[in-house]
Amino acid sequence: MSARSPLALAPVACLLAAALFIGGCTKDEPSSESLGTADERTLQKLRQEVDRVNQGGRPAQGPEATRGAPNSQLAGLAAGLEEAAPRQLGVPEGNNTVHVDTVAVKLTGLESSHSAKGSGKMSVTTEELFLRVQLVTQNVGPKPVTLDLESATVVDAKGASFVLARDAQVLAGTRPLRRTWAPEERADVVLLFELPPPALREGALHLVMQGTGGEVRIPLR
Repeated sequence: MSARSPLALAPVACLLAAALFIGGCTKDEPSSESLGTADERTLQKLRQEVDRVNQGGRPAQGPEATRGAPNSQLAGLAAGLEEAAPRQLGVPEGNNTVHVDTVAVKLTGLESSHSAKGSGKMSVTTEELFLRVQLVTQNVGPKPVTLDLESATVVDAKGASFVLARDAQVLAGTRPLRRTWAPEERADVVLLFELPPPALREGALHLVMQGTGGEVRIPLR
């Protein structure tokens, strides 16, 4: 996972450098007129791509541009997906209210995206997926009750467990997850997890929370 970075501009910079190197030959180097047919086509394509990028187009990401660059996938995501809308995921049928101690909890929304954004221009980007789980909670008991939702996890169909994406959680500015609910207090809660894409496609997915009475699960998929 990576914050939005100047790495996203790397493909353009490399492209420009390549075009200048090929096109700006010295007297001791062969000019473009002496290049073979293949080299001439490459030079023409580079110049066309530079012109396209200069006119506001996105840089191309071919295999040769990304091979061997460990951060190229994140750079491409930051450059190409930063404005993409999160994908809304359907809430499972039934969607029953559960109780963690005396706090009633109900799933109200699910979405996934490669980026998590804060209130300003800051964002974090991941090659995996952020899963945003929105809940509505209410203490239906006669006394205040304290819950620690920082221990919440998402468990996939194979039993793999995923903890909160804490950097994304902080960036999103969500309210503290360990807190006390007064009697009848109602509050919306947002939890952010980082999951591999197959976990969202393959079988069941559950949100797991811990209360004094034990484990409570909410089906997500």
